[in-house]
Amino acid sequence: MGLLERLRKEWFILGIVLVIAVARLEPGVGVKGGPLKPEITITYIAVSAIFFNSGLSLKTEELTSALMHVKLHLFVQIFTLVFFPTAIWVFLQLLSITPINEWLLKGLQTVGCMPPPVSSAVILTKAVGGNEAAAIFNSAFGSFLVSNTVFIASDLIVSFLTVLLVFLYFFHIIVGGILTFRWQKFESSFS
Repeated sequence: MGLLERLRKEWFILGIVLVIAVARLEPGVGVKGGPLKPEITITYIAVSAIFFNSGLSLKTEELTSALMHVKLHLFVQIFTLVFFPTAIWVFLQLLSITPINEWLLKGLQTVGCMPPPVSSAVILTKAVGGNEAAAIFNSAFGSFLVSNTVFIASDLIVSFLTVLLVFLYFFHIIVGGILTFRWQKFESSFS
């Protein structure tokens, strides 16, 4: 395989290295509010373009056949949302005994619990000739699971705390009433 052919095959990785090098030389270009306006271009335009391009290149048959690979999806979701965060947690326990900044470790823990970004998962899968339809499904489904799990968990916590507070309020009233009644009865026995 010639050099030019190899460069064409590895265009995405080379592009990432090039962008990192340019960002190192001129970091002000990609800063929030800078000339590239990443808060708009990355958040909306780039992700939409990647989904649009992936959607155009997929055949309906590929997407429906990819949806039928339940074992694959189960493996990917368990690996992404259970195994990887657990491995990162173990790694962070080892790093916690080193003089690494505590906030860096908290940031690594946060990133370790997030699903992979849809755009990079799809692009990297496509670049290596993987199952692009399965990558799209798993990335979107993983993001859906994480966001809804956080929403449902926070909703359950609020519901639980509300029920607990109501219970404690009524418990206070009932026990307070019983204790007051018994105290009055106790006092009256000495009078």
